[in-house]
Amino acid sequence: MRLKGIASLAVALACVGVAATAHAQSKRPAVAVMDFDYGTVDNWWGQYDIGKGMADQVIDALVNDGTFRVIERKKLDTVLAEQDFAHSDRADPSAAKLAKIGKVLGVKYIIAGSITKFSNEKRGGGVRVHGIGVGGAKAKTEVNLTARVIDATTGEIVASVKGHGESSKGGGFNFSSSEVGLGTHSDEWRNSAIGDAQERACNDFVAGLVAKKDRFLP
Repeated sequence: MRLKGIASLAVALACVGVAATAHAQSKRPAVAVMDFDYGTVDNWWGQYDIGKGMADQVIDALVNDGTFRVIERKKLDTVLAEQDFAHSDRADPSAAKLAKIGKVLGVKYIIAGSITKFSNEKRGGGVRVHGIGVGGAKAKTEVNLTARVIDATTGEIVASVKGHGESSKGGGFNFSSSEVGLGTHSDEWRNSAIGDAQERACNDFVAGLVAKKDRFLP
């Protein structure tokens, strides 16, 4: 009889724990991250969709932070296909269309934005001796992005957030010569200067978004 009582207590505590977890989950605002538009930056990255790669990295950073609940990429892609949301819509997505997508997804907030800088610049002179670079030249890699957060229930822009990332490390990355499937999740990408700068920009963006968390309701 005593064992039965202990078992019942254990079940009750487990139920309380599940309820508490569900309550905590419900208090976190749900967001969906659209692929970023990159029409304003030089398109010398081959056929690789850097806007999709940027969105994936922002999603990873948001999930790791834990402040928001983030909708799975596959679910978002399915809804976008159903709503006929074209690639060209990224540049200037209407609040009404984003609100409709948010309602179909069951999320309150949609994050939509643009990559405003995605570049690698060399500064300084430097000389080459027998094919080897000596002194002078330094690489500066920068990635900037900006995004709006739209309330899907009202169409209102709740916040505008920017992210900046800069790297001076060596190591380039060529999308056009990469194997199929090789992108922002590869070791080659993570070890490159542009990969480092993008990660910094995404983390900076998420930090800015979290700093404005009081504006978002569950």
